[in-house]
Amino acid sequence: MYVKTLAACAAALCTLTAHGQSSVQLSGLTDVYVGSMKMAGDAHRTSAVNSGGMTTSWFGLSGTEDLGGGLKAGFAITSFIQVDDGTQGRFLGDTFFSRDANVSLSGGFGTVRLGRWLAPNFLPSVIGNPMGDSFTFAPLILHMNVPLFNASGWQATTPADTGWSNQVAYTTPNIGGFEANLQYQFGEQPGDNGKKNIGANFLYFGGPLTVTGYYERDQIGNPGSGAYLGTTKKDWMLGASYDFKVVKPYLSYGETKVDDAGAAVPPSAFSKAKTWQLGASAPVGAGSVLASWVRTKIDSGASRKTFTVGYDYNLSKRTDVYAMLMNDRITHQETGNSVGVGMRHRF
Repeated sequence: MYVKTLAACAAALCTLTAHGQSSVQLSGLTDVYVGSMKMAGDAHRTSAVNSGGMTTSWFGLSGTEDLGGGLKAGFAITSFIQVDDGTQGRFLGDTFFSRDANVSLSGGFGTVRLGRWLAPNFLPSVIGNPMGDSFTFAPLILHMNVPLFNASGWQATTPADTGWSNQVAYTTPNIGGFEANLQYQFGEQPGDNGKKNIGANFLYFGGPLTVTGYYERDQIGNPGSGAYLGTTKKDWMLGASYDFKVVKPYLSYGETKVDDAGAAVPPSAFSKAKTWQLGASAPVGAGSVLASWVRTKIDSGASRKTFTVGYDYNLSKRTDVYAMLMNDRITHQETGNSVGVGMRHRF
């Protein structure tokens, strides 16, 4: 019975594709590494097998339907997963389809999406550093999106997650390599007095030159419907890279400002943070040497400096293996050194 059901589903999908009107695709990525990890401020070192060394593991469905007249409808429902133990989500309490849960309509005017999708900060930060969307080893992503739950109490500079729920997003057509996204997230809280997140980003690809940036005004958290943050945070970043073939340097700068008026904030919080990044990638053999250094300074005078260097080797177009070494320092805190070796596969 199970085999017959699978066969029927496969036949149905083939029929949809054959008509040239609809298509549905199952895709995803699995990434697991073995590492010995110690972040700045950690009291002890942790050795483990963990998921998501270079990319957070995920799987899901996406599809499009040709409506005619240049219009297409689409959908995406994708979920994060911790491949080392099979746990759903990125962390405890993460919603099931926290990566994507949206419908879209696209045409010559661009694309309009409704539902959960990327936050404005995500694509510029990923494109703007040589280690992409690594929430484990990329210094820029760590400073922006990953708070430290240790003695340092270090806060992420971007407060509202890398994905926004309950949003309306508009993507412009690609014009000469330039594309922009305008995004609005509804608070959906009773008596929220209009609390919301708004933001925008842009991406420019002109031959070897890439320029990107974003702006956010954040008042509510994510994932899910999101509660009021208790304050308003404004954050932005500009970044650029240039591919010289033998080396590709990266440069970015960003700031975060917090309106603390009337807000109850922990002592480790900040009112202003500035983040600089220098990075580079260089092709070596069938892979690339990757390096990134990031410094974030907050208005209290404390700063965090993180440096990662590693090698990513391509076994095929869909599979690569990597080795990363990271040094993490925070003012008046124990220094952390981490090392990890892992494998990533796309399907």
